[in-house]
Amino acid sequence: MKRRDVIALGMAAILMPSVALAKVPAPIEYQDEGEVAKLLSQGKTVFVVFYTDWCSTCRAQERVIESLRQSNPAYDKNIVFVKVNWDFYSISKIAKKYKIPRRSTLLILRGNKELGRIVAGTSKRQIRQLMNLGLANA
Repeated sequence: MKRRDVIALGMAAILMPSVALAKVPAPIEYQDEGEVAKLLSQGKTVFVVFYTDWCSTCRAQERVIESLRQSNPAYDKNIVFVKVNWDFYSISKIAKKYKIPRRSTLLILRGNKELGRIVAGTSKRQIRQLMNLGLANA
């Protein structure tokens, strides 16, 4: 094998994960008090992520969520993912309505019900179970 072939294969291996990540649509960035309510009134199942950019737990949750979404296209077909920046919306109506205690809180909602939540959990098993609640009720 020639040196340039080894370099090309190495670059392909490095770039492959970023190509795979591009296939998963970005979550909706929360900006409006009625946004989630509108989705729920349309019969959507909504997975809400309360995060901050500086939170290591939030980043760990995001990596797990993205990995699960990539591995199972049914999540994106049946669930709308919404990210709520805790730094801006910690005292918003949505945070008060669902009694969100802190950043790194994950919720799954359908209709007027909260189906489940995780606070500060980063376990792939636990997050998969929460996302599967959304699939079961979609």
